[in-house]
Amino acid sequence: MNTTLQPLEYDSYFHIYNRGINSCDLFSNQQNYELFLRKYFEYIEPVAETFAWCLMKNHFHLLVKILPENEIQFIKTKENESRSFIEKKKYNPTKQFSHLFNSYTKNYNVQNNRTGGLFETPFRRIKIDNDNYLKNLIYYIHHNPVKHGFTEQMYDYPWSSYLSIISVKPTKYISEKVTGLFNSKSEFIKFHKNKFDDEKFKLFDLD
Repeated sequence: MNTTLQPLEYDSYFHIYNRGINSCDLFSNQQNYELFLRKYFEYIEPVAETFAWCLMKNHFHLLVKILPENEIQFIKTKENESRSFIEKKKYNPTKQFSHLFNSYTKNYNVQNNRTGGLFETPFRRIKIDNDNYLKNLIYYIHHNPVKHGFTEQMYDYPWSSYLSIISVKPTKYISEKVTGLFNSKSEFIKFHKNKFDDEKFKLFDLD
């Protein structure tokens, strides 16, 4: 897979990941995780579908599919005189992720009495164009808390999309299309019960 920094292309899957500067914490408490997810929904919904995510203490992993260009929403700009909204330009996927990280950083800094950058820049992204790689990446993302010793089972970790995907309740943070990649929810769960193979997953070891 190409790890060279590249623009986020329309109608394409991307693994987006990053960590705190000098491996500093990105999330200090439950409110931080919740804040990031709220801002994520605000900034990313107009430009991408989310297929998997995991927020760790000092890094994160996201798997998204950038929407086709004709499905990208327009930014609405208010005119001064008529106070009506007019369509000016479309959201830029790459800029939306940058806005997300900048907005979260401002709030995190205020809450934690700090200044300066929080995330390494630029944020990292890898285009995914192989179905087998895509499914294994979803597994890797959900297995991250187990890999790092935060929990023994994926379903015990609250800050990943695994519980959202297997839940019977709909959620705004994950596309229902993800189980379709595994043909069904039961096959999705079965796939995630496979034993983690360190050699097989070295490609994903990007933390």
